[in-house]
Amino acid sequence: MSLNFNKSNDELIPVIIQDFQTLQVLMLGYMNSEAYKKTKLENRVTFFSRSKNRLWTKGETSGNYLEVISVYEDCDKDTILIMAKPSGPTCHNGTMSCFANEENTFLYHLENILKDRIKSNDSNSYTVSLVQKGINKVAQKVGEEAVELIIEAKDDNANLFLNEAADLMYHYLLLLQVKGFSLQNVESILKSRSTPK
Repeated sequence: MSLNFNKSNDELIPVIIQDFQTLQVLMLGYMNSEAYKKTKLENRVTFFSRSKNRLWTKGETSGNYLEVISVYEDCDKDTILIMAKPSGPTCHNGTMSCFANEENTFLYHLENILKDRIKSNDSNSYTVSLVQKGINKVAQKVGEEAVELIIEAKDDNANLFLNEAADLMYHYLLLLQVKGFSLQNVESILKSRSTPK
């Protein structure tokens, strides 16, 4: 890359951070050439903090690092787009995005929660106890929740129907995790099917 850090007086260029899975814009920061080199070297996003007047690796205090997946420069070579994998909420307010646009991303957030729960091996966790019973039990639970959703679909109680839909979605995401797949794998197939033939 031949980025132009000299276009501004402070030799900083804006950096847009986007979640590589959900495509949600997570934050905007600034880099000088040193921050850019550190980011490339460590594969974690490091900015130049204008308020601290120093290099600042996102997550150095919170542990919510941004793992670099890919880096793109714009046509003028004075802005960077980084596709990243967040290890937790990006914003200091505890939200995934600094722009408070949480729509359409909760399922990915839930998927990450399920991953963390499984790794925790917490015996008090419903998720962990179900996973420990094996793939057959997890798959059976998805089937049970699907049947319950079908039964509620025949009635007019919106609350019961939506709660069964939520139960099914939760267990479906868990089944994907146990099988070693992700929501993104399913999205890729749906996207390929939506292409006109």
